[in-house]
Amino acid sequence: MPNIFDVELVFTLIPKLLVYLPVTLQLTAVSMLAGLLLGLLLALIKMKKIPVLYQLSAVFISFIRGTPILVQLYLSYAGIPLILKYYNYYHETGYNVNSIPSIFYVLLALSLNEAAYSSEFIRAALQSVDKGQIEAAHSLGMTYPQVLRRIILPEAFIVALPMLGNALIGLMKGTSLAFVCSVVEITAQSRILAGNNLRFFESYCSLALIYWGLTIIIEQAIALLEKRLDIDFKSLRKRKGDVILD
Repeated sequence: MPNIFDVELVFTLIPKLLVYLPVTLQLTAVSMLAGLLLGLLLALIKMKKIPVLYQLSAVFISFIRGTPILVQLYLSYAGIPLILKYYNYYHETGYNVNSIPSIFYVLLALSLNEAAYSSEFIRAALQSVDKGQIEAAHSLGMTYPQVLRRIILPEAFIVALPMLGNALIGLMKGTSLAFVCSVVEITAQSRILAGNNLRFFESYCSLALIYWGLTIIIEQAIALLEKRLDIDFKSLRKRKGDVILD
């Protein structure tokens, strides 16, 4: 009887895939941070309804949410070098487009995608902050940036934390498409190993176990952080003399 499924190979391949785990984690961390910062900016623009920027942000969010991430990766990987080539041609800069690492295009596409999706729940979290606290802070002479940094963002972060966890997990799984931009991470390495030994199912089972493990770790970390921040926030409110209703 032929060896249809090699269980031992599944666990043998895992260490070989984990060699490229730092690339996956780097893509996830950098894209998440950049996406959240840009998402916060988009959320503030929508809340303040800043002319021109409000319309541009609406178009940007609509485009990103209306196109697959795979298409966005292709646009980034093929479009940016094309734009730079035209820029070089008309301005005679002589910049070498080929010197840009492929990982840059992946980071750009993932960051913009994350920004578009995160801007909505960031805006909802910001608007959930008690208006009375904001007005009290303004009455004490705080500027809006100070209120944003000291009051709005800390409280909004607690509200948005579960959604941030889901976004982080989704982004981590989205890095599996980085191979279309010639970036080798754990998914691309899994395809390479499967092509060498023709054991595609075993290779993808190893990959699935790694992603599953990473997802469990993120979920547990978010749950612990959410519990810790909730305790700290309630303690802070009690010290201020506020009443916390359970």
